[in-house]
Amino acid sequence: MRLKKLAGLIYMSQCGSSKGKSSGLNQHYEEKVRPCIDLVDSLRSLGVEKDLNLPAIAVIGDQSSGKSSVLEALSGVALPRGTGIVTRCPLELKLKKITKDNNWCGVLSYKKLKEEKKKILKDPAEIENAVLHVLAGKGEGISHDMITLEIQSSDVPDLTLIDLPGIARVATGNQPLDIEEQIKGLIEKFIKRQETISLVVVPANIDIATTEALRMASKVDPTGQRTLGILTKPDLVDKGMEETVVRTVNNQVIQLKKGYMIVKCRGQQDINDKLNLVQALEKEKQFFKGNSHFRALLEDGKATIPLLAERLTKELVEHIAKTLPQVQKQLEMKLEKTSEDLKMLGDGVPLDENEKTNFLIMKIRQFNDALEGVKRAEEDLRNSDTRVFSKIRWEFGRWKLALDSKAIKTEEILRDEVQEYVRTRRGKELPGFVSYRTFETIVKKHTEELEEPALKLLKDVKELVHTCVDHIVNSHFSAFSHLLRAAKDPIEDFLEEQFQIAEEKIHSQFKMEKMVYSQDELYSSQLDTVKQKSSTGFGLKASFVSADVREMSYHLTSYLKITCDRLANQIPLIVQYHMLDQYISQLQNAMLATIGGNNPGMLLREDSVVARKRKELKDRLDRLKSAGKILSKFVHSA
Repeated sequence: MRLKKLAGLIYMSQCGSSKGKSSGLNQHYEEKVRPCIDLVDSLRSLGVEKDLNLPAIAVIGDQSSGKSSVLEALSGVALPRGTGIVTRCPLELKLKKITKDNNWCGVLSYKKLKEEKKKILKDPAEIENAVLHVLAGKGEGISHDMITLEIQSSDVPDLTLIDLPGIARVATGNQPLDIEEQIKGLIEKFIKRQETISLVVVPANIDIATTEALRMASKVDPTGQRTLGILTKPDLVDKGMEETVVRTVNNQVIQLKKGYMIVKCRGQQDINDKLNLVQALEKEKQFFKGNSHFRALLEDGKATIPLLAERLTKELVEHIAKTLPQVQKQLEMKLEKTSEDLKMLGDGVPLDENEKTNFLIMKIRQFNDALEGVKRAEEDLRNSDTRVFSKIRWEFGRWKLALDSKAIKTEEILRDEVQEYVRTRRGKELPGFVSYRTFETIVKKHTEELEEPALKLLKDVKELVHTCVDHIVNSHFSAFSHLLRAAKDPIEDFLEEQFQIAEEKIHSQFKMEKMVYSQDELYSSQLDTVKQKSSTGFGLKASFVSADVREMSYHLTSYLKITCDRLANQIPLIVQYHMLDQYISQLQNAMLATIGGNNPGMLLREDSVVARKRKELKDRLDRLKSAGKILSKFVHSA
């Protein structure tokens, strides 16, 4: 696999390189790195950076840190520079090394009014004005739209960098007052990604601990795993401070895992003196050779632009090899999620009127099928971890527990209750003759106490069903506001209608429960069970309980048990029949009726937000699929 070979080449090239000198191995390595960098450039050009975090090197620095000069030295072309905020958006700098001399080519790509624009440049001298022209259209604020500058030349390294605006402290001219926050927000958006290496540019003549760029990098990368420091302007270092600079570059002041390098680029005086970039590189080399303090840094491969270019290329390729498996994983997850989201939105509405009718029929049939799944307790669980009927069954279970609890408490208080009735309401009856009216009165009292919990069960199930059906309606018709409204109206009306019917039936059930009735055989069997429990230690057999009180308590306990068993089934049947079966059937019929009674074109008028969302998802799916093909081809190529 290419990644394994590339990783091996990286390791061998690092072991084989010696203080910046090229070898046959390094040349072999250089032949292999271009496809690797091209891979990420191709992915970025597709626009998948909107969806995936691609490996990159982001160049950041405080205003006037010398950042533009470093990029200029690496690219071999003059870039916009100045004391104000020159770069107001991300600038992707794609450098491609070619073997042919005098075959320089530049391409500037940017967006204008959401349209991709390209400008072919034949002369390096055109670059600065061309970039400034594009930046002029970005306004005074900070834009997140990226400009891409591709340079093909025999004098550049194989490298891609993303230049971010320099950090400004104070707004000037017509700039927004929050310009500093805007810039920091843009920078943080890039450098917080684990896939980004931060190239922090810092002047060598200041205390690096005070620089905002290094502070921001440390915040998102505390261990310095993804941060490389670049010191500039070594010629401006005060006498006596050179050793501090050397210690900084040798990673002895503020430590970074990737360490530091130091460069000397063209200054304003060099530009005024017409010093070209080739001459500037030679001047830089002579500066480090002739400086007794910094000479060792050159010998250690930590100084000059050419060695920085070599280091950056290796860092980028190594980073790509390291992060590519994660990019593949991200891609697969995004593809799956985007496909699911697009499926949820469904296809757009057909233009043909007959096809619109068929489309409407299909949408309503799918909706009714989803409702049928709820009624049969077989609904799709992709968007929920629990079927609504499981939740309803749980409510029914709570109802049964309430009845059982009532029965237990009743057994405990019946003895005292019967005794109180006998003591206060006994007439001419001889012992052993307890009034049947007393029996009825106690039964009615305990039964009435169950009506309120039964009505609460009905209300709770109503809410569950409403939430479920409302979700189904939204998931099927949210793209069509008129169809959604046509479905929402009967949802409320029919649910309330069936609730009223079920409520009346529950009231009727409890009115009937006031009539004492049970099949003789069933009642006798239950009475025998109660008496059997009493003979094995049931509380009603206490010695101080009179025979007539005990007998009445046996009968009351038996009958109330039968009543609770009856209600345990009957109330859930009423609730299920009206809140699920009847309600959903009524709703399904109403939705079918909309097909013949309405204009399909009106019902299927799609919300503009949904249409835009579908287009965004389709575009994302297309670019992710294209990215997948590019990745697959790269990974499996020899």
